[in-house]
Amino acid sequence: MHIWSLTRSFCGQAGWMQKTEIGKELPDFMEEKEKEQLIQIGREFLDENLLRIVISNPSDKQGVSKVKVRPLFLKGSLIFQAEELVGTQAFHKNYSAEECISYIVDLLDGTLRQMELESRKGQVRVLMSKKGCPSIKIKRQQKIAAASPVLQHNRQKSYILKEGTPVPFLVDLGVMTAEGKIIASRYDKFRQINRFLEFIEDILPRLDKNRENVIIDFGCGKSYLTFAMYYYLHELKGYSIRVIGLDLKQTVIDDCNRLGERYGYDMLKFYHGDIASYEGVDHVDMVVTLHACDTATDYAMAKAVRWGASVILSVPCCQHELNKTMDQELMAPVFQYGLIRERMAALYTDALRAEILENQGYRTQILEFIDMEHTPKNILIRGVKQGGKKNNRKEIQEIMEFLHGKLTLADLLLEEDMN
Repeated sequence: MHIWSLTRSFCGQAGWMQKTEIGKELPDFMEEKEKEQLIQIGREFLDENLLRIVISNPSDKQGVSKVKVRPLFLKGSLIFQAEELVGTQAFHKNYSAEECISYIVDLLDGTLRQMELESRKGQVRVLMSKKGCPSIKIKRQQKIAAASPVLQHNRQKSYILKEGTPVPFLVDLGVMTAEGKIIASRYDKFRQINRFLEFIEDILPRLDKNRENVIIDFGCGKSYLTFAMYYYLHELKGYSIRVIGLDLKQTVIDDCNRLGERYGYDMLKFYHGDIASYEGVDHVDMVVTLHACDTATDYAMAKAVRWGASVILSVPCCQHELNKTMDQELMAPVFQYGLIRERMAALYTDALRAEILENQGYRTQILEFIDMEHTPKNILIRGVKQGGKKNNRKEIQEIMEFLHGKLTLADLLLEEDMN
């Protein structure tokens, strides 16, 4: 049960809009009593019960566009990590509770105009008016449970990585404490990592324990799953592996290499590289591509096929290509709805990718994955090289013609076979 309260600060004389010399209106800053309101809210909600804070709606489109705050346990201490989004870049800063409260108040004092806070204690929404006045809505939880039913269910499930057993990279990434306890706000990430390792567990027979297996992760990003894969295969299962992570963000690559060195993961290396042009190896046993955007997934799959990789694991993202080109008069009443068209294009794209892999000699499954952002991007394509090629080229071409669609993977693999 919740208790609702609503407070609003009314600006006095100092709260009216000011004007610059050219007549442009700018918001006034908050008065001290309004700042104190927000500080008290921060002191009430910024603790281990916090799930997340999202601060958005920028007053200046060229600066910080959004900030996400989450709690972390680092070296046994509770801290709060802020992720600032500026353009396409993300910057991370760690704060104590009091520092984070001051940081948030400063953001709402002219930089960003909206805050949504979620905690097991309740919810808080703050809207800043153009006059610089905060409108605050608080929804308090009357009784605070130790963990939500979902979290309790998670703790009962048998995971590959066990709660209570500290894993160094999960501690550093803020998923668990130094004692091995999972951080409440990071349980979704813990579940995602374990779900991914279940997919790896299924394909263990395809890897040779008597030689080094080369694994490439395209678009590795912050590499939660790359580190998990290395830890599981090498540390827990004893496989001889060489893992290569590729990403286009140099700062991400540098951070991941530092972490790999810290953990002593000698055969895990990260490089700045593009999926389509990478030529660093001539043999690969497994290719992993998680959220490679749009046609980058196609290039990664095509590379995997040319290398003769035994296993392909792909979670596609942003399937724009078919959405831009597909045009079918019969389907026009359905395609007129943008959201439906987008999702159908994504599903058609991934189904056709799976069929193209079948055509190349892979037994392919489309499986449900757990995505951290709770979006429809929760499909994993798993291809295992075995058996002969499926004779389905005609069906693929007919579907593409029906949709008037274009798919890069078809151009890379099917047309290549014809030449």
